[in-house]
Amino acid sequence: MFKKIYITILILAFCHSCAFAINEIKEGTTLSMQDCIDIAIEKSPQVQIYKQYIEMQEAVVGQSKSSYFPSLGASVGYEFTNSGSRYRSSHNNNSSAKIALNQLIYSFGKVFSQVKMQKFYKIAAEYDLKSAILDTANSVKSAYYAVLAAKANVDIQKANVHVNERQYSRTKAFFEEGLVSRIDLVNQEVYLSDAQINLINAETTYQNTIIALNNAMYTPDAPNYNIENTETFNFKNNYAEINLLNIANTTSNEDGTIKTKDAVLTTQVEKTDLLENYKFEKYPYTLQESIEKAYKNRPDLLSIEATKDAVNEALKYTKKSYFPDLTGSVGYNWNNNNYYSTNGISVGAYLSTNNLNIMETKFKIKESKAQLEVANNNVELVKQSIYFDVQEAYVNMLQLEKNIPLMQTKVRQTLENYELADARYEVGLGNFIELQDAKENYNNAQRDYVQTIYKYNVALVDLKTAMGEI
Repeated sequence: MFKKIYITILILAFCHSCAFAINEIKEGTTLSMQDCIDIAIEKSPQVQIYKQYIEMQEAVVGQSKSSYFPSLGASVGYEFTNSGSRYRSSHNNNSSAKIALNQLIYSFGKVFSQVKMQKFYKIAAEYDLKSAILDTANSVKSAYYAVLAAKANVDIQKANVHVNERQYSRTKAFFEEGLVSRIDLVNQEVYLSDAQINLINAETTYQNTIIALNNAMYTPDAPNYNIENTETFNFKNNYAEINLLNIANTTSNEDGTIKTKDAVLTTQVEKTDLLENYKFEKYPYTLQESIEKAYKNRPDLLSIEATKDAVNEALKYTKKSYFPDLTGSVGYNWNNNNYYSTNGISVGAYLSTNNLNIMETKFKIKESKAQLEVANNNVELVKQSIYFDVQEAYVNMLQLEKNIPLMQTKVRQTLENYELADARYEVGLGNFIELQDAKENYNNAQRDYVQTIYKYNVALVDLKTAMGEI
């Protein structure tokens, strides 16, 4: 009873949410993650298929209930016979009409078991719909976070190009003043080219993630649109200003050489404050609590349990096949021929079996018992699968959760190291290789940090999906 109430609330809530979902994506609109999920659920062929399965099963439940209602039968007929012999011939015209109302009075629980069986199958179909919705939401969320991660990586690579452009300008100024060798200038040109190539690759990856998100929403022809950041993936572009002093206005040392700091970009190292407003809260549940939630919520488990209940009712129905049906009938008959006309009302009650074959019924019961045992084993199999799904997702999430503060620290440390190397190189105390290593370490740390956040969010989505939560 409680399962039925829960399912009804679930379906009503789902239909209500879809009623206010965005139907079409408009050019330039900004979508939240929930908007994308709603679009995907509305357009998903898989979800629509399971909706039809529910309608089909509702019809089957109605058919099984039809035995509680009377059946009406009627017939009319005309018969002409002509017979003859050597001595005489005759013919006869016979007209007849009959109408009857039949009602099942008592079936010893067979109809009740049949109705319950079909209701359980309907409940299973409703859980299958929820499972399809859960899978659809999982795909959208994963694709959504992939877009955010790719966008963040584009910003990182843009900042890296800016850094290398600044480095190139400074190195070129140093080279023209004879402060560095040509190999440093050529190497910086290579680093700038690599940065530009990495930016192109990052932008290509970003476009591919957009395609994947459109595919997850079943909108391959979607126009250009934006997506919102999430609380667990909130980043911000915040690049420092780049100002290059006019070399013609620089001052000289007493010996006539150019002052180094006057011939370079007078700016601090560019800071890419990605995930500046990142809200990181540790997962609140233990592994055992997560597994228990999964056992309560996973729609595939609840579906197989409902199927098991249906198979159990099928067994009860088969066992009751030994019992007869008690039916009642009331009818009216009319008959007319060449000699007389008759009519009358008939009322009767009948106790009957429908071609009962004891041996066949015995083996049907045996088959139903085996099917019930299979259903029980399927329930246990799904439970074990859920246990390992949750366990694996939990371990992955926990590892990434522990990595996040370490990655934050690494970004700060590599930034500080880069700032120091930049300052040393600016005044001629550091060398080119030291500066480039520091720059690459900072850039890689930012990229790895974004990837860690992305993987953590996907792991969290997988864990919630394994627990049966959207």
